[in-house]
Amino acid sequence: MEPIRRQQLIEATITSISRYGYADATISRISKEAGVSTGIVHHYFGSKDDLLEATMRTLLQQLRQDMVDRLATATTPEQRLYAIIDGNFADTQFDRPVIVAWLAFWAQVPHVPELARLQRVNARRLRSNLLHELRKLVPVALAVETATGLAALIDGLWLRASLDGVENAAVARAIVRSYLASQLKNHLEPTH
Repeated sequence: MEPIRRQQLIEATITSISRYGYADATISRISKEAGVSTGIVHHYFGSKDDLLEATMRTLLQQLRQDMVDRLATATTPEQRLYAIIDGNFADTQFDRPVIVAWLAFWAQVPHVPELARLQRVNARRLRSNLLHELRKLVPVALAVETATGLAALIDGLWLRASLDGVENAAVARAIVRSYLASQLKNHLEPTH
């Protein structure tokens, strides 16, 4: 029952943050959304910060799984790069309540050391995955530049979706893929 209850509370947290914002997603609202008492929330998580951390860990695990699933069928470096991009814009990740929860997470990073640590791990993992494949295709300097650009586009499109309220994963994927293709094309074209 514990894993089911914890997942139920995490889903209620995502919904509450989406509806009310982080500051107003109180333990009371989260427990009401989950259909449980506030005591149950405190029993499983202790505090709102603990619940947010668990929620972010769950979202990070889902993000990782979305990428792993796509990487399992990718055989070339280009396919692996597309799998990484597509994993970041999977339906499970690019859903309005999830986007808002990620934004709340990012907003709390400067104030909550454990969330800052999780963000660093996530950013490093993305960069490492991108660089690993890019180094097979282009010189190291261009791989670093391209990985930085890809990560910025991914984060920027997420931010834009949260601010504009427009969630279109296909458009986001196309923009990031286009950037990658242009970087690779520019490297492969002979100079005159």
